[in-house]
Amino acid sequence: MRFLHTMLRVGNLQRSIDFYTQVLGMQLLRKSENPDYKYSLAFVGYGGNPEQAEIELTYNWGVDSYQPGTAFGHIALGVPDVYAACEKIRAAGGNVTREAGPVKGGSTVIAFVTDPDGYKIELIQRSC
Repeated sequence: MRFLHTMLRVGNLQRSIDFYTQVLGMQLLRKSENPDYKYSLAFVGYGGNPEQAEIELTYNWGVDSYQPGTAFGHIALGVPDVYAACEKIRAAGGNVTREAGPVKGGSTVIAFVTDPDGYKIELIQRSC
């Protein structure tokens, strides 16, 4: 078995594509429309399956917001320099919600950003 993708329901597909591509530097890998069932999909990532896992952004037509829920935690991305990544994300209009610094009780450097729909993304410093 292998990890393929994580699906997030989003309230505005283009806004989410812009965030993941322009703010986090992912690529739009593919996009599809399903008019019979009234939904659109966009897959984003740093490369496609099978080499890299992807994020599936699902827009259900006419639904403009969701509550992320209490069971979902966050998506984690490895970055070589969390401090620099936060500056780049902030400069691109992203929302840094936990500044870069060591994790509580440890030495690993992390930060958190939030996407336009409120989903948390943890940045973890490590050589990629």
